[in-house]
Amino acid sequence: MAGRIEDYALIGDMQTAALVCRDGTVDWLCLPRFDSHAIFAGLLGTEEHGFWRLGPAHAGDAEPPTATRRGYRGDSLILESEWDTPRGTVRVTDFMPPRDGAPQLVRIVEGLSGRVPMRSALRMRFSYGRVVPWVHKHEGRTVAVAGPDSVWFDTSVQTYGESLTTYADFTVAPGERIAFTLSWEPSHKQPPPLPEPEQALEATEEFWRGWVEHCTYHGPYREAVIRSLITLKALTYAPTGGIVAAPTTSLPEDIGGVRNWDYRYTWLRDAAITLSSLLRTGYREEARAWREWLLRAVAGDPENLQIMYGIAGERELGEAELDWLPGYENSAPVRVGNGAAHQLQLDVYGEVTEALHLAHMTGLARNDYASLLQLKLIRYLEKHWQEPDEGIWEVRGPRRHFVHSKVMAWVAVDRTIKLIESGDAHGPLEEWKQLRDDIHRDVCEKGYDRQRNTFTQSYGSKELDASLLLIPQVGFLPPDDKRVIGTVEAIQRELSTSDGFILRYPTEGKDEGVDGLPGDEGAFLACSFWMADDLAMIGRVDEARKLFEKLLSLRNDLGLLAEEWDPHLKRQVGNFPQAFSHVPLIDTALRLTASGAYGG
Repeated sequence: MAGRIEDYALIGDMQTAALVCRDGTVDWLCLPRFDSHAIFAGLLGTEEHGFWRLGPAHAGDAEPPTATRRGYRGDSLILESEWDTPRGTVRVTDFMPPRDGAPQLVRIVEGLSGRVPMRSALRMRFSYGRVVPWVHKHEGRTVAVAGPDSVWFDTSVQTYGESLTTYADFTVAPGERIAFTLSWEPSHKQPPPLPEPEQALEATEEFWRGWVEHCTYHGPYREAVIRSLITLKALTYAPTGGIVAAPTTSLPEDIGGVRNWDYRYTWLRDAAITLSSLLRTGYREEARAWREWLLRAVAGDPENLQIMYGIAGERELGEAELDWLPGYENSAPVRVGNGAAHQLQLDVYGEVTEALHLAHMTGLARNDYASLLQLKLIRYLEKHWQEPDEGIWEVRGPRRHFVHSKVMAWVAVDRTIKLIESGDAHGPLEEWKQLRDDIHRDVCEKGYDRQRNTFTQSYGSKELDASLLLIPQVGFLPPDDKRVIGTVEAIQRELSTSDGFILRYPTEGKDEGVDGLPGDEGAFLACSFWMADDLAMIGRVDEARKLFEKLLSLRNDLGLLAEEWDPHLKRQVGNFPQAFSHVPLIDTALRLTASGAYGG
């Protein structure tokens, strides 16, 4: 059985990623890209669906021992796990070198004291655990082949096959280092070069050290910010600049429920806010690469903006269910692809325009097509902003006039007006100023409940929605406006869990709720960070700090966050690690530091 979501560590090479559990088991790895088929899918099933365990040997019927200590080596994505055993102490170092050729997963065993018996158990299953590959020897190397894929397994110790699994049993002494490497290559090509694990380790450490040096944040939350930035970098697909929402699919928002989605794609919303965080912490090259990805992805059809694309800009992300996988803790169905790709979500026009505006304001080299794109997006919104949509949360219920969507349409128009006023674009300035005023008036008249002094989820509804917390953050209304303060306080009353975290919106348990789905979900971590931001903005700074530090305590021992926190089970839920959780962590740290209250 897979570990708890927070039991996993992330390693990756900016093209794909693996999750490593506390007991030394890799339970998730897609090759060669984030969105490729998994060769280890034990995370969503059982060991029969693929895994690679490397750690101290144990009796066959006993649970594998969990690491006594683990952590990343400095500010890097190199994982070090140590076991103290009756025979001595051993360390396993796991990493994926930023690739120059074949993708590699490298694991180096190092004896620290005594003589420790070790075991590697490798069960490769292609196509998300469905296909057993042909495993054989080729010039002394172990290779697994199925269809278009081949995976090469290299180590200096003796291996043997048993029960469709490749094993290695060995003992490690003090100072001894034994490496294991998996490399992927298309099956019709020549074998990948023999790996050089120690050189790869040195190069990987050097890469991360150099990358982190560019960070311009030096405030009191630097450790948390750096770890979040490294995580966001790891979720970036280096060849194109696209940013995945998470490296996993179908980790449930409701354990045992159906709220299981594939997040291995680039959401414009997630990527745009990620871009803003990177820009504000000194990472201009990533921002430039994302802008270029965006312009390629929407080229030729900017009016029909999709809410998400593939990591290379693919438009078709058809959703399917993998019925041979039982799901994480029996949370079925397991889905690949995402049917929400073609939903209408008007807010993405605002998020994209805001990102382009920030890039422009921070001096990113001008791109004429980026300015043209903004103008085309506003032309679309002129005609469509009054339509109902599915909203920020991708509801699968009926379309509504979501307040957040209208607010973000206002943002799109406002930022484009600023672009024109700066002289870097030309458009009907007075006409669009009137459009901006019309949208603002419409929201304040139809999306505001005067009796309760709060904005609501959609026009005419009584429900609240945590996305309303963004109203002061995007400048739609000032923080001291009584309607903003009323909305913040109403969300605290009606969408707060017992431990003070924030739900996205009300759900209905077994009944179908506003999102068209049965079941409940955990507190949405991004929304909880938004609450901390708003509390700071309305002057409740001590309360903001306490909530922020409480949120930081939810991170696992490696500083990683999933999408949500289950307040009943007291555990992380949803896809992991989640960009949409780490970005607002950075933003809130920057806001609290800028307040000057903490000497940052």
